[in-house]
Amino acid sequence: MKILVTGANGFLGRGIVSEIIKTGNQVVAAGFKTDNVTNEAIHIDGNIFEVENPYEYYGRPDVVLHLAYKDGFILNSDAHVNNFSQHANFIKKIAESGIKRIAVMGTMHEIGFFEGSIDENTPTNPMNFYGIVKDALRNYTSLIAKNNNIEMQWLRAYYIVDGTAYGNSIFSKLYAAAENGQKTFPFTTGKTQYDFLNYEDFAKYVAAAVTQENIQGIINISSGEPMRLSERVEKFIQENKLNIKLEYGAFPDRPFDSKAIWGNNEKLQEILKNQEA
Repeated sequence: MKILVTGANGFLGRGIVSEIIKTGNQVVAAGFKTDNVTNEAIHIDGNIFEVENPYEYYGRPDVVLHLAYKDGFILNSDAHVNNFSQHANFIKKIAESGIKRIAVMGTMHEIGFFEGSIDENTPTNPMNFYGIVKDALRNYTSLIAKNNNIEMQWLRAYYIVDGTAYGNSIFSKLYAAAENGQKTFPFTTGKTQYDFLNYEDFAKYVAAAVTQENIQGIINISSGEPMRLSERVEKFIQENKLNIKLEYGAFPDRPFDSKAIWGNNEKLQEILKNQEA
């Protein structure tokens, strides 16, 4: 297949593009810049939202994986609301032009305050701008896909662990702080439990999901297991041999963070099992 990946130059995109290529599929990497993307992909730089007919412009892809997004780690940025129409218009244009499937990156922040395992039927009640807009985009994409009789995947992401200073997660910020010589890192109580995946596994699982045709809808890209935040961060410090200590209680726990929340990954496990068969 030919797979168009938007936001290919971003934190998630560069790893996912490489993993898709490993599956033997062709990737068209789109973004303002694509200089961090493997040369094995077709690079097309520019603003995807200014393209009148993205399906034709990007070479008639079979699938679009829409990763492009601004301020994903700034949960109450005004950019979420301000940019919604651009994402919606892009999805509408490409859905109406002949593509077979639309896949979009989602987030566990769509769910809001919830305790337990999240599956595709879990009600959503987002509590920040990021979650509100992503939830709206999910509903919009689902309707557009249904109206145009095409497949739709909503790839719901959880917490990604990356051992570099280049992302915006707590792990990347901790790594950067240690590199800059900080000896302590302000932290919450760390008691909340989340679903964590290493970056490499996350990229591999997203690639597996978008390169198969049997399982659609909401797919949790998750480990399926809860783990205390403090435990995972302390483990990260040890794994990367960082000379830094957590300053517990420096920040309060956020009111919208659940005590324990994780993704049901049965659909993902079925995808991976079919891939190995």
